[in-house]
Amino acid sequence: MALFRFRGSDKPDPSKVDEAAKSGAPVDSTGSVSPEATADEAGGAGRLFDRFRAGLKKTVQVLNTDVRDLFKQEGRLVDESFLNDLRRALVRTDMGPTAAEEIVKDVYAKQRARVVDPESVLDSIRGTLSQRLDQTDAPLAAAATGPTVILVTGVNGSGKTTSIAKLANRFVKDGKRVVLGAGDTFRAAAVEQLSMWASRIGAEIVRSDQGADPASVAHRAVARALEGDFDICIIDTAGRLQTQSNLMQELGKIRRVIAKQIPEAPHEVLLVIDATAGQNALSQAKGFSEAASCTGVVLAKLDGSARGGVVVPVTETFKLPVKFVGLGEKADDLAVFDPKRYLEALLADSFCDSPA
Repeated sequence: MALFRFRGSDKPDPSKVDEAAKSGAPVDSTGSVSPEATADEAGGAGRLFDRFRAGLKKTVQVLNTDVRDLFKQEGRLVDESFLNDLRRALVRTDMGPTAAEEIVKDVYAKQRARVVDPESVLDSIRGTLSQRLDQTDAPLAAAATGPTVILVTGVNGSGKTTSIAKLANRFVKDGKRVVLGAGDTFRAAAVEQLSMWASRIGAEIVRSDQGADPASVAHRAVARALEGDFDICIIDTAGRLQTQSNLMQELGKIRRVIAKQIPEAPHEVLLVIDATAGQNALSQAKGFSEAASCTGVVLAKLDGSARGGVVVPVTETFKLPVKFVGLGEKADDLAVFDPKRYLEALLADSFCDSPA
């Protein structure tokens, strides 16, 4: 899966593509040079599957207990009582009431008044989620020339700062020169945390004093990226709740100062959502998505403590592709989201695989 796609009609230098191909670097079907995969991704689909499986542990447990318990009563019919129980169990995975209701309707249509067939229920779950998670390959947009600017937004505590560090780490390991902009100036801890990460992974950072204008930090970060011939510029933003009236104006100002230096920037605006917050994360993040005109989602903290069904309402609510998922706390614990592997991991230990 390519990590980058190029913006506009410009194409990368063919000589560079040829050079990359000769050196063994991955080149996608459009001629875009793709960064190397992480160790887990390079190790094949198996490792990524295992990591998704570990991250979805809590959701799998719900499916293997709450849903499986519905089949313990021999000869139970698909009636209103069964459908209500199934609906409640599915909602507990955080997949949301809309997806749960669609699954229930499908089960009813296929098995109405019949004895419950676990395999058929599983097929309904798989089919519904597969359709709802269907998204085209969504690599990050890249500048045709000069630095690629990525703006990152999200609620305080969502894992935004750590996600920026993990994303930067991917680029640094691929040989890219990365500069970070510590734009969450309202939280001294956020600036210090990002500075620590920058030092650890080998990225440069532009920062300012607590309370400084975030737009000025963004301006300086982009200026540094241009002057220093950096490949990537990732800018953090304030994570205040969307109920604060000046959020939209602040994010708009940041976008304007960036665009004055690079007209087509920011090339990506990523929204970080905390998977452990479940449905609450959606309402909190919606204001940020609207204010920042986000282009994709990073689902953080999908590390076994979250109910991973939240991926489903995230894609439905924001109409945005999930581009990355955070699968742990280490710098390498960020993976390109693969809907197929996610669904396989979610249903790997299905309630049909062992007796009740």
